[in-house]
Amino acid sequence: MNAEKFTKYERARILGARALQIAMNAPLLIQIEENDLEEINFDALKIAEIELNSDVLPISIKKPMPKKKESMLKRVKAPKITDTSKELSEEELEKEIAEEGEIMELANPEDEREEETSSE
Repeated sequence: MNAEKFTKYERARILGARALQIAMNAPLLIQIEENDLEEINFDALKIAEIELNSDVLPISIKKPMPKKKESMLKRVKAPKITDTSKELSEEELEKEIAEEGEIMELANPEDEREEETSSE
């Protein structure tokens, strides 16, 4: 389990998980001398990094590979719309809009001028 096989994200995840274990008083998997531990200030992350570089961690990464589809994709056939059915649906839509909508009058230029002068 060489550290070069891992991406930087996998490496960070492994180091973080192992450093947490070490911080929670898990036993060390490699013998490190007392003076070396004092040199790194008993830092759990540094100890985890030493263990990872020594290839003694029993942590593995499962990398699922994408599955290849062997079947061909089929095109979904949409129902064909004829011109007459399209015209009928448009007429129905126009009727609905006319019934639901309110009748608006055409704007006169004089009305617009009055609104501009009153708002100023």
